[in-house]
Amino acid sequence: MVRSFPAAVDVAIVGSGPTGAAYARILSERLPEATIAMFEVGPLIADPPGLHVKNIADDDARARAQRGSEGLHPHTVVAGERSYADPSRRVVRPGTFLLPKSRDPAEGAGMPALAMSANVGGMGAHWTCACPIPGESERISFLPELDDWLRDAERILGVNRDPFAEAPFADVVRERLAAEFDGGRAPDRRIAPMPLAVTVHDDGSLAWSGPDVVFGEATRANPRFELFAEAQVRRVLVDDGRAVGVRVLDRQTGEHHEVSARAVVVASDALRTPQLLFASGVRPDALGRYLNDQPQIVFAVRLDGVDPTDVDHRRAAEDGTIVEQGGVSWVPYTDAEPFHGQVMQLDASPIPLVDEDEPAPGTIVGLGWFCAKDLRADDRLEFSEDSLDEWGLPAVTVHYGLSERDRRTIDAARTAIVRAAGALGRPIGDAPLELSPGASLHYQGTTRMGANDDGTSVCGPTSQVWGVSGLYVAGNNVIPTAIACNPTLTSVALAVGGARDIAARFGADLVSRGLVTDIEGGRSA
Repeated sequence: MVRSFPAAVDVAIVGSGPTGAAYARILSERLPEATIAMFEVGPLIADPPGLHVKNIADDDARARAQRGSEGLHPHTVVAGERSYADPSRRVVRPGTFLLPKSRDPAEGAGMPALAMSANVGGMGAHWTCACPIPGESERISFLPELDDWLRDAERILGVNRDPFAEAPFADVVRERLAAEFDGGRAPDRRIAPMPLAVTVHDDGSLAWSGPDVVFGEATRANPRFELFAEAQVRRVLVDDGRAVGVRVLDRQTGEHHEVSARAVVVASDALRTPQLLFASGVRPDALGRYLNDQPQIVFAVRLDGVDPTDVDHRRAAEDGTIVEQGGVSWVPYTDAEPFHGQVMQLDASPIPLVDEDEPAPGTIVGLGWFCAKDLRADDRLEFSEDSLDEWGLPAVTVHYGLSERDRRTIDAARTAIVRAAGALGRPIGDAPLELSPGASLHYQGTTRMGANDDGTSVCGPTSQVWGVSGLYVAGNNVIPTAIACNPTLTSVALAVGGARDIAARFGADLVSRGLVTDIEGGRSA
């Protein structure tokens, strides 16, 4: 069946990850009269669109969904399909693929672990679902509406502030961490359960939030919303300082289409969003700059001083089933300790335990510390003027390195993670491991927001690109601060603000034309 692309829509959204889905959701709720087309370069990998792969029970089906997300050279092994190995043997996670040229060879730095996904739902079909709230200098000081936007982001992501309250020994982990770290911290910066975008059902089973949850019924039931998979936007069309549409390559047929639009939202991740703007001739000075990767330190520990038989008294469901996911605890960022800790109780040890019995559930604890980056304009993506990548867009080279300040922060994080391990029990392994640049998958800053158009930002406080009316950017790349916590909640909050701005602008126009009487409710006149 040949599909038909619309000639014109009110809003064109490029990318179907959590922030693109947030724009579709808020616009569907606030301005249902608007026609919306969403374009995704990758395929549909699950039903409903945007489903988190963790919710796919069948192992083979899950592997196929992950493989379908891995771009032009998939590596996840499934029966009857060729697997492409990375010749440099760089580590790549299921559901993601690596940027082929992730460093400047002359500099010897770069981001060897920089990865992305290409599928309906984007990286939001594969993420950890951690949704901590930014604090202190992580917060964007020039946004008085930020707390309101964060609350709405929690709503549409389905965030649960303490989803695993009954997890084995979670209270023990938090008590020990609190004794080590809480002194002198503000109440909102003390040890707490990690907020997670997950639903725990009565039987103890889990449903992880992908973009399908963000879309919600408001979007799925919206007859004016349409999603096009395997539809790559190659250009944003700009005329006289205004976004007027998109040029789309139908990757199923090879045909090109132009779709006019009154507003365009580019939500294609921290690499492909600035790449598309560059290809479209939208090139503010800060485009691709201030790249933030969050240097990451990991360690593991075996919880000691607990009675394994206690798990018999920590049930998550009436049938006696222990929650399959261990507890997840949070060590919040502070300006004094500029890193963020994610503490996960695992089902099993990440490395073999010699001459020891299988540990009880919840007694193997993984520690991950994410560091705030020293934000520098020279940490950047460089886009080629004359060379294209295999997707037909300007080739990208990454210029990225660690400053002396970054090294001090990483050293302090290493000390803190050793303290945490010592407070919990017996470390597993000799020392914490510093992961390769890019491993966090939390890339930010490349289309950063600013309070003023002073050359250090790409967009303003509502995510509209400076100097291009009707063009909005979305994703972790919009975050302007040296955030260390998992960034998805913040980026979805910024998308909420941008979508509200579009709804208000369009709604006011519709009211002036007598087509609706209520901007937020979208009631017809």
